[in-house]
Amino acid sequence: MPLDSPLPRVDADFWSLRFVDESTACYAVRKDLALPYSASTDRGVMATVYADGGYGYAATADTSPAGIDAALARARDWARATAQRAITDSRTLPRPAARGDYASPQPTLPRLSRREWFDLLMAESRSIGADPRFVDWEASIDVVESTHRLVTSEGGRIEQRFRFLLPSVSVTAHANGDTIVRTLNGYRGICQQGGEEILARFGFAGAVRRIADEALELLAAPNCPSGTMDVLLAPDQMVLQIHESIGHPLELDRILGDERNFAGTSFVTPDMFGTYRYGSELLDITFDPTEPSELASYAFDDDGAPAERVHLIRKGILERPLGGAVSQARAAMPGVANARASGWNRPPIDRMANLNLEPGASSFDDMVASIEHGVYMQTNCSWSIDDSRNKFQFGCERGRMIRNGRLAEVVKRPNYRGISANFWRSLAAVGDASTREVLGTPYCGKGEPSQVIRVGHASPACVFRGVDVFGGEA
Repeated sequence: MPLDSPLPRVDADFWSLRFVDESTACYAVRKDLALPYSASTDRGVMATVYADGGYGYAATADTSPAGIDAALARARDWARATAQRAITDSRTLPRPAARGDYASPQPTLPRLSRREWFDLLMAESRSIGADPRFVDWEASIDVVESTHRLVTSEGGRIEQRFRFLLPSVSVTAHANGDTIVRTLNGYRGICQQGGEEILARFGFAGAVRRIADEALELLAAPNCPSGTMDVLLAPDQMVLQIHESIGHPLELDRILGDERNFAGTSFVTPDMFGTYRYGSELLDITFDPTEPSELASYAFDDDGAPAERVHLIRKGILERPLGGAVSQARAAMPGVANARASGWNRPPIDRMANLNLEPGASSFDDMVASIEHGVYMQTNCSWSIDDSRNKFQFGCERGRMIRNGRLAEVVKRPNYRGISANFWRSLAAVGDASTREVLGTPYCGKGEPSQVIRVGHASPACVFRGVDVFGGEA
């Protein structure tokens, strides 16, 4: 349905149509063997209707006028059927009428052909050499192009066009009964919006050889020692720490109880906002869907709310939850434009988008020099957190001991644990812009039925004092 098409006629207070057309191309080389090329296209429309105080949804892959009319009628019927049991009277909800568009950054390099993608990945794969300790390795790229259109009965017309690049490198080494897996910033952690220039930004050329050398280094390294010590977390570990112990606990629908029987609840309660000390004064967390290259940047959320950068935590004090228009109405609290859906056949719910830790004033060398006894940890490889997003433990792929302000020997299987608020209150140094990386994940899960969505995180390296660190076993 083009944006300038005549509006359907629906007997309802308000309706919207959200069209999604998404294509994915997957390229992968494993152990010098090109895996089969795969491509897919997914398109359809979600109808949302407010009627008689209720609200209803209906999705369809039939985007003909008849298919759209049928979806709107089903959504209207659901809205009326559930009106008496609706949590929020839909007549009090906003009726978006925004007009605008958004596009991912335009590629600055020529787009690669299918053959060129496979040639690039094969060259990376073959760079590993013939060392028998390498038992598995893979280099891959997913390229996703997506167009979202939102049309509303109030005259809203929004079109957003996205291009995502999702590279991945993994090397597995084995010797003397021990196996090590080393990746490039975690599994698809360097995902961003834009073109092929993203690869150069993260040093993708030569990554397999570099990661392979680190895997061998880890094979020969001792396990991380256990004890209470300071930790310096690299950005590719910080993003998981932010995601699990700040992002999910601040989702307003979770705070209101919607997710407790599936993804869990939150230790955060509505009365905490405005006064609760979430972390030290160095902790500044922003919801920022405006950074062009970050994975979840956009101009409007999937309900049509304009997106803007706002602080969620400022100088350690909790200010605002991650709640879209419906949750804001339920809780009578301000939120953000984060009503997001994983595709055309899911309704929008409260989700992280770009959730960032703002840079501080410390250089990497200054942070290392500030630690008498500690460990520098890189790249998440495991995580566990309780169902209220409070107690956690994380494991990393690589560590380096810090002794008397200097980086020392490499250690493998570094792990740490803590309680969210206590941990963030121990934040003692935040890296400057030179330590910051823009990363993310395409695999954040939540909702019933399940929704897997793209989330961006940007963070500098950070120092935490007095953390419970423990080593793994070979």
